[in-house]
Amino acid sequence: MQALDQTIANVALPYMQGSLSATYDEITWVLTSYITAAAIMTAPVGWLSSRFGRKYLFIACLVGFTVTSMMCGAAQSLPQMVAFRLLQGVFGAALVPLSQATMMDIYPPEQRGMAMAIWGVGVMVGPILGPTLGGYLTEMYNWRYVFYINLPFGILATLGLLFCMPRSFGNFNLRFDWIGFGVLSLGIGGLQLMLDRGQDQDWFTSREVIAEAVLGGLGVYLFVVHMITAKKPFIPPVLFKDRNFAAGLMLMFATGTILVSSSSLMAPWLQNLANYPVETAGLIMAPRGIGTMVAMLTGGRLANKMDPRILMAGGILALSWSLWQMTFWTPDIAQWRIIAVIIVQGAGIGFIFLPLQVTAFATLPPKYRTDGASLFALFRNIGAAVGVSVTSALLSHNTQVLHEQIGASVTPFNRALQDGGIIARSWNPLQAHGAAALDGIVNQQAQIIAYIDDYRMMIFTTLPSLLLLLLMRRPRLASAAPAEAHAAME
Repeated sequence: MQALDQTIANVALPYMQGSLSATYDEITWVLTSYITAAAIMTAPVGWLSSRFGRKYLFIACLVGFTVTSMMCGAAQSLPQMVAFRLLQGVFGAALVPLSQATMMDIYPPEQRGMAMAIWGVGVMVGPILGPTLGGYLTEMYNWRYVFYINLPFGILATLGLLFCMPRSFGNFNLRFDWIGFGVLSLGIGGLQLMLDRGQDQDWFTSREVIAEAVLGGLGVYLFVVHMITAKKPFIPPVLFKDRNFAAGLMLMFATGTILVSSSSLMAPWLQNLANYPVETAGLIMAPRGIGTMVAMLTGGRLANKMDPRILMAGGILALSWSLWQMTFWTPDIAQWRIIAVIIVQGAGIGFIFLPLQVTAFATLPPKYRTDGASLFALFRNIGAAVGVSVTSALLSHNTQVLHEQIGASVTPFNRALQDGGIIARSWNPLQAHGAAALDGIVNQQAQIIAYIDDYRMMIFTTLPSLLLLLLMRRPRLASAAPAEAHAAME
């Protein structure tokens, strides 16, 4: 539910824009408000779990997420929608780290690989299938069903937690680290807004973006200083002393930059350049999720039988190979080749994600698992935001630059426009229809090259991640230790 809602609303934005009487810039706040709220509220999940008990926090967040989803579907104005999406992000932030920590606690080490594989399918397939499912619901019913779909699953999950999850007790004597939370919220919020607004505001030529960057950097700096110097920060600094966990955070950030940005680039490529209908484009993208599921289920069985670092290396190489193949894509590429490449890409992500969870948490004391899971979710979200913002900005900038470079060859001295044939008549720049057709061709070629440049950049983001594997130790199977209290309870 939580992972799906990060991307399911994307394809419905044009329909929301008309219903809510919003401009394009205004309607993007539907996405920005959710991502920003979820990113900020991910960090204190560990403290909240210790304060109120994991079961009660889990149920409260799940009920709140379901209710606010229904409120989003019933919103009648843009301010209502943005407010409800903010609340949805607040309640949804804890769902992934709480579920991950719960799975790590209730399964012994020798069974965690398979358990995390099943759990990871939902987390990873949600963002992948979100645009496909969102497009189907919007086309067949209404954009409001993009949010209403959470109701039956929210009810079932809540009942499951009530009757099946063991009761947990909180420590009501804990005090909240308001200073740490405040400066971290300032840092995350400022950087998130900078990334979301930068492309529309022409980045650092805008005073707004400069202010957001300064506030974001200041917030992160103050949080690091406070975490090191405070007696009881709500994120224990001892987490970063664990080599496996620290390297895992960096690898999760790198994987997050590719996870969402690759699918967000593929959807417009299929529709705008390859001229696939919306439904067909969604079906072509679906096999990526199949590759992820197969890789996770396979990796779950192999994670305890072989070195998980080998699986992660194979996943990184598979992901890099798929991106390299995408640099050869042109609009006339065969459909089966597209499907084959994105299946390998999905499998690569699956082989990275699951062994990464097992390896990063193998050496982490049980009492820090909830904090660690919340940090993993935070780094994945920030990585996704950075990846989408950077690739979108480069795509827009490179398209403009390449359009100008290619257009420079469109002159009366170009022999292709002098032969008097079909090309010269169809693309005659002296006629209105000819100039429009010629501009369309130039723009198409510029976009093809700009997409290739984005995929090349993503390769250089993925391959260096192999070096992080050298910092990790192979996890050892040990008897399961009971989950201890949060660090702040000591």
